Formats: sequence, structure tokens, C-alpha cells
Amino acid sequence: MSGFWIFMLLMDLLIPLLMVGLGKLIAKRPPKRINGIYGYRTKRSMKTQETWDFAHRYLGNLWFRLGLVLIPLSALPLIFVYGKDIEQIGIVGAVVTLFEIVPMIVPVFPTERALKENFDEYGKPL
Repeated sequence: MSGFWIFMLLMDLLIPLLMVGLGKLIAKRPPKRINGIYGYRTKRSMKTQETWDFAHRYLGNLWFRLGLVLIPLSALPLIFVYGKDIEQIGIVGAVVTLFEIVPMIVPVFPTERALKENFDEYGKPL
């Protein structure tokens, strides 16, 4: 088994595994207080403690589910380059990583929509 192939597989699984782990963590235990350093920080999510907690639960659950879906989808392309040369493995691994960024960022949009649908402009529940 190629050492580089194993390395690339592990690197490609890093984003989905982080999404699963961090998703579960922030959904269950969001940062206790609104802060400008870490957490899901948008204008809407930082309105009140309630919006802050809601946004973390919502985004965390999305990340968790998307991460679970991404795990096999990230490993699958590498199966096709098993035993190939380092350049092919590297290209496929890099492309997989680039595609993994999309499901990591896209959940921001439904999270913001859910905040807008559940809270007014001052962060009070509708």
C-alpha cells in the first residue's frame, strides 16, 4: 500500500471528520457567550444569546450530517487512484479537498435563513 495514498486519504477525510466532530460539539455545547473570537459569528447570530445558541445548534447539526455524507464521498475518488503514481493521487486528493470546502461553507446560507425565519431584526423569537 502506498504511503502517499494513505496520507492523502487521511487528509481528505480530515474535513469531513472535523465537520462531524465540531458539528456535534457546537450543536450540543455552543460557546457559552457571544464573542468575536470563535464560534458562528454573523451579525444576525450575535444579536442575542438565544440567536447565538440557535445558530450553533442549527449549523452544528448541518455540519454533522453533511460530514457523515462526505466521509464516503471523499474516500471514493481515491479508490480509483489506488496504486497509481504520486502525481495522480495528489491531483485527485487536492480536487477532493477543494470540493469538500463547499459543503463546509454552504450551510451558512440555510443557517442565516433559519435565523431570519425564527427571529426578528432585534433577535427576539417570532
